[in-house]
Amino acid sequence: MARKKQFNYFGELEHLAKNAHQAAELLERITSDYSLEKLENEAEQIHILEREGDRIVQKIMSELYISFITPIDREDIVEITQRLDDVLDTINSIAYLLSSLVVKELTENSLVFIAYAVEATAGVLTATKEFAKFKNSKILHAMIDEVSEIEGKADKLYSDSLKELFTNEQNPIEVIRWKNVYDQLEELLNASESVVDVIGGLVIKNS
Repeated sequence: MARKKQFNYFGELEHLAKNAHQAAELLERITSDYSLEKLENEAEQIHILEREGDRIVQKIMSELYISFITPIDREDIVEITQRLDDVLDTINSIAYLLSSLVVKELTENSLVFIAYAVEATAGVLTATKEFAKFKNSKILHAMIDEVSEIEGKADKLYSDSLKELFTNEQNPIEVIRWKNVYDQLEELLNASESVVDVIGGLVIKNS
């Protein structure tokens, strides 16, 4: 009888991280020459990546039910899977939010947030790849620090953006609209940092 091929948990986690980074790049491409019509026409590609991410999560969870041996503790695989899924879900929700709030023009700060997101998700992807070989990786810790540094810059940008919004915007609808958008953009950077924080903790636990 042929031996069952061992399930590649690390490969599936990398796939999930890759989808998140691709979704961030798509969001940046859509917003670099932004219009509401362009968003609504092209955001389906982000939604497709998110749905594929859901299938990856389901595949990982289904395998955990039947696997006798896993490369790290089951609960740790669940946690990192959920954190990566959070990143992808948040990017997807931003695309929906811009449409549902009828955002016709983007602010300069929102574009900087999205650029940070592309950088952060690239770092998350590299960190996820390196996690499979963390005992020999020469760049994993640097990637964790890099994503945390980007999130710190995003925190400052979030604070500055809200201050500018509440100081200069007189239209209450615009205040509500952009408060929602900035909150979600900040959440995306927080979710990215959360992934590398979990990876850092798991490296310590499994060393």
